[in-house]
Amino acid sequence: MNLKMIAERAGVSTATVSNVINGNNHKVSEETRRKVNEIIKETNYRPNAMARSLAKKESRIIGLVVPYLGKDEDFFTNPYNAHIIAALERCVRNEDYYLMMRCVHDPKEIIPLLSSWNVDGTFFLGIFTEEVKEIKKLLDSPAVFIDTYSPTENVVNVGIEDYRGGYLAARYLIGKGHKNLALVAPEFKEDGVIRERYKGFTDACRESGVKFGESSIFYCESSYYSAVDVGQDIGFSNGGYTAVSCMSDIVAFGVIEGLSQCGIRVPYDISVIGFDNLPNCEYMTPKLTSIAQDFDMKAEKASEYLFRMIRGEADLTADERLPIRVAERHSVRNLLEQ
Repeated sequence: MNLKMIAERAGVSTATVSNVINGNNHKVSEETRRKVNEIIKETNYRPNAMARSLAKKESRIIGLVVPYLGKDEDFFTNPYNAHIIAALERCVRNEDYYLMMRCVHDPKEIIPLLSSWNVDGTFFLGIFTEEVKEIKKLLDSPAVFIDTYSPTENVVNVGIEDYRGGYLAARYLIGKGHKNLALVAPEFKEDGVIRERYKGFTDACRESGVKFGESSIFYCESSYYSAVDVGQDIGFSNGGYTAVSCMSDIVAFGVIEGLSQCGIRVPYDISVIGFDNLPNCEYMTPKLTSIAQDFDMKAEKASEYLFRMIRGEADLTADERLPIRVAERHSVRNLLEQ
């Protein structure tokens, strides 16, 4: 079955059938539209997606770029990626679009591919500040950046209150009576998510009169096994730490395992707080206290901006930081109740 055969059965032109398929309903009567749709349903006709894309000058494909991954790395190594990607896919699917994901080492490498696929728009996860301007210059379709800090004008970014997240983590621990804190974080050399969380954490310590210095920072890749090693380092450090703040939940999971391998119990000997509030926090023993962000809200906001741009608001600019909170569970001990 093809367009011409449907037109013959309906007694209309192929142009009329095309208008019905492409939703140009103002050009077709209600009776004709009903007749054509019945024939399409009866014959199980599926229009050629590529042909429709060319005719309407749209692909109904949304790109998603996950950057800074090596050839042998798996983006599922970090559960944060899995949850934000799942949330974005739901939003894109609800708009009757398709999500095309690509993991790359250098995000600029993806631009030619996005152009060749004629994507209608693209999400970029966690792009470094200095790369945003170049990506915007090279890309000829709408883009929304997620978890990016950029001084570049005419950019749409959706993130969370990272500074406040770091601040809340420290104030929460201090409020439970902890004065000797360790911080586990990836190395950072520029502005971005980790630096903002670090600044919030150190500002809260300073305001509370809690001493915190470079010797109490344990640098760690954002992976479980790297964090296990760091947990052991903290256990053998003789630093006297009563609490550890981690910049992500996956790192907190690894730190707890590393501490456990040293015979250190959480939260009885050392308390641990994570960041992100992944569903996995409920499956831990003890259940992990974490700085919570809303993945669905972030995906919905990012999608809202992208589809507004696709539908005509090409010059849209925004930098929206979504609220966070403490999700309290069992991994932080209240020293004031002793």
